[in-house]
Amino acid sequence: MNHRFDPTVLREYDIRGIIGETLGPDDARAIGRGFASLLREAGGRKVAVGYDGRVSSPILEHALIEGLTASGCDVVRVGMVATPTLYYAEASQDDVDGAIQITGSHNPANYNGFKMVFQGRPFFGADIQTIGQLAADGDWADGSGTVETREVEDAYVDRLFEGLDGIDDGALAKLRIGWDAGNGATGPALEKLAARLPGEHHLLYTEVDGNFPNHHPDPTVEANLADLKALVAEKKLDFGVAFDGDGDRIGAIDGEGRIIWGDQLLSIFAEDVLSRHPGATIIADVKASRALFDRVAELGGKPLMWKTGHSLVKSKMKETKSPLAGEMSGHIFFADGYYGFDDALYAAIRLIAASIRLGQSVTELRGAMPAMVNTPELRFQVDESRKFAAIDEVKARLSATDAQVDATDGVRVSTPDGWWLLRASNTQDVLVARAESDNQAGLDRLVAQIDEQLAASGIERGEAAPH
Repeated sequence: MNHRFDPTVLREYDIRGIIGETLGPDDARAIGRGFASLLREAGGRKVAVGYDGRVSSPILEHALIEGLTASGCDVVRVGMVATPTLYYAEASQDDVDGAIQITGSHNPANYNGFKMVFQGRPFFGADIQTIGQLAADGDWADGSGTVETREVEDAYVDRLFEGLDGIDDGALAKLRIGWDAGNGATGPALEKLAARLPGEHHLLYTEVDGNFPNHHPDPTVEANLADLKALVAEKKLDFGVAFDGDGDRIGAIDGEGRIIWGDQLLSIFAEDVLSRHPGATIIADVKASRALFDRVAELGGKPLMWKTGHSLVKSKMKETKSPLAGEMSGHIFFADGYYGFDDALYAAIRLIAASIRLGQSVTELRGAMPAMVNTPELRFQVDESRKFAAIDEVKARLSATDAQVDATDGVRVSTPDGWWLLRASNTQDVLVARAESDNQAGLDRLVAQIDEQLAASGIERGEAAPH
């Protein structure tokens, strides 16, 4: 027996596809067999399996478990949970060697996929390609594993509260917060968390519904925060928090309805974390604002700009022993008092704690940040065969100039009045651009530089590509 995956589903950070078109139960079974074969070879045996609220998730879960057990791994079923809850099961249970979450993350309802942890480390890149090769060759271990069910969500919620250690209940009781689960998998855990948190909490869309009837669960898209903004304004709340479909990315707004983007949240967290870890390395991806890197340095930390991608960031954190990292996309990683994985519910708890410890409201913390003018993430379709080549051409042209270039991930060019970025997506046939300046005239000039470089490689910044 062997199996061939659709070439579009084996991605850099996870496995993802469209149900009934590029992804189905046979793929899930093959993933289970490949993952189990590799885990057993590495001396592991037990795999925790969870899934998000998508309509297709239970079918994929069934097939994945068939594959895992057929290759000799024992399975711990944790049921329908947010991705960080599954990560918690892997990190906190001594007998668990790996974990797989079935999730389409922030993609449309007809997508689904798999995020994996292998003996405490992210499973991505070459690991995922190996799964494809094992399937093509049918080179799987054989065995007969067992299946048990464990309830982990209550223990997970208990663990979240440790992020408030040392915070006075009286200070918490004064808070009034809005929460939007977006009908994603965080809903049940959020209800349990809010029921026990002192203060006043207003919850939106906690019922898990894989059709996402209220709005798409991607909190980095401003339109998806409209209901949360309306709630915060109507109830005059202190701030609001939103989650993506599987709970590993956070979005936030302050009491005035201003969005607090991923790099701005990281700036708040950095101030709190560096007060206890002086001189620590704080990691952000190449899309983050210069204001963040400047702020980390000002606070005595070591700012480190790194490649975009949650698996890449997690790996870099371990290497540098960084207590905190984050991405513009809302993935926030705490190794300070936590496990180092991206967990939006835990990040929300730490936002509450940071505000109280720093003695300022979330609105005041947001208001104190420098006003930068920037583009959103500009994404446009480029043929797969051209995307990396085009970036190499831009690098080559810039090397012949005196431009200040950082090539950590694509090309980031710093100028006296701002910076611009051009990078190839690792997961789609897309180029990503972003620019930031102190003023609109500077921003227009930087975007023109991006367009000039694209034109020199025969590319037009056309219609925006979907996430």
